[in-house]
Amino acid sequence: MPLKITVIGTGYLGATHAAAMAELGFEVLGLDVLPEKIEMLARGEVPMYEPGLDELLRAHVAGFEGSSGRLRFTTDWAEVAEFGDVHFLCVNTPQKHGEYACDMSYVDSAVESLSEHLRRPALVVGKSTVPVGSADRLAARIAELAPAGADVELAWNPEFLREGFAVEDTLHPDRIVVGVRSEHAEKVLRDVYAKPLAEGSPFVVTDFPTAELVKTAANSFLATKVSFINAMAEVCEAAGGDVAKLAEAIGHDDRIGRKFLRSGIGFGGGCLPKDIRAFMARAGELGASQALMFLREIDSINMRRRAAMVELAREAVGGGFLGKRVAVLGAAFKPDSDDVRDSPALNVAGQIHLQGGQVTVYDPKAMANARKVFPTLGYADSARDAVRGADVVLHLTEWRAFRDLDPAELGDVVAQRVILDGRNALDPARWRAAGWTYRAMGRPAA
Repeated sequence: MPLKITVIGTGYLGATHAAAMAELGFEVLGLDVLPEKIEMLARGEVPMYEPGLDELLRAHVAGFEGSSGRLRFTTDWAEVAEFGDVHFLCVNTPQKHGEYACDMSYVDSAVESLSEHLRRPALVVGKSTVPVGSADRLAARIAELAPAGADVELAWNPEFLREGFAVEDTLHPDRIVVGVRSEHAEKVLRDVYAKPLAEGSPFVVTDFPTAELVKTAANSFLATKVSFINAMAEVCEAAGGDVAKLAEAIGHDDRIGRKFLRSGIGFGGGCLPKDIRAFMARAGELGASQALMFLREIDSINMRRRAAMVELAREAVGGGFLGKRVAVLGAAFKPDSDDVRDSPALNVAGQIHLQGGQVTVYDPKAMANARKVFPTLGYADSARDAVRGADVVLHLTEWRAFRDLDPAELGDVVAQRVILDGRNALDPARWRAAGWTYRAMGRPAA
């Protein structure tokens, strides 16, 4: 009999995973505790912007013309437990309020709710990013609660989704990591991922602690690369160097590579900031805090870049924001996403607004989410409307649409042709040729 799969939690990770599992040919039942989210997904609508996800969802949710009908949603734990052979845990693990540590309450609640209904053999698979040691604890709790006892196993299978590329990353992963305790669990997961494995995706089998560490280690490394080049930008500013040329030069070294070496206002989003902080907190609990002390400086460099952009903007408008109009292009933490969690762009916009600037924001996809977080900012329906009358324009999210803007056309509506490129993604020569003063952190003024 083909495996039946459930997905617990239907947020960004869960909705993507559920649709992808249906695409791979499995019958899938998704669960969430929020009825309104289940109703939305059942209508073929996703609660976030992710390229290709809504189409994938409608290709498999029952009730749509041409749909496979392999994907359904419920709020019933007993139904999920009875339906599934493999249960994927995809719930949120946010940062605790006022602490660096990870909030495990959603994972713990999901395990408790599911386990008490598990009356037949099943494999529970954690995908959420959790502190190392969590899987051991959760496995013991499942063994204690599940009526099926030893016939229910736990495995850990971390996710590596990039927002904007989540569908591709799930269907064609660059690696599949599984932390297992038995050959049976490994075999089940090989069956689940048979199609990607046939395409050549590497399959890495580990113990629980290693599987838990992979995601946080990867995110910490990426955060380190971003903050390293931003630290070099600080040095370039002091020395009169050009961080873009510096990044190009060191990026030719195969040991370093070019990716994640674009200097700017730093990283944000729902993963990197909270993951490196939770990693530091957990290392401290394990008595290994010195091993990750460097991550404190990584975090500090990242936050400094936001303040540096605010200061660059203040300088550009003559030393103070009162009475000045500031246009901000970008609200999402990265392009191809509507996610504004810990967004550097919105953080900078908010700081300038609090210091008296009249800030107007435009983003191709994140306007609704931005308004919820910063309702007091001004918002425009287009880039042209956002920059109208602006004394300075800040480019803070590197959407392709912003790179394609016509500097001459925008120059007709601004008060001052001054643009600050917080992502080092625009062509300086093109903007300067249209009469703009172009500035970017870590680069010469001309």
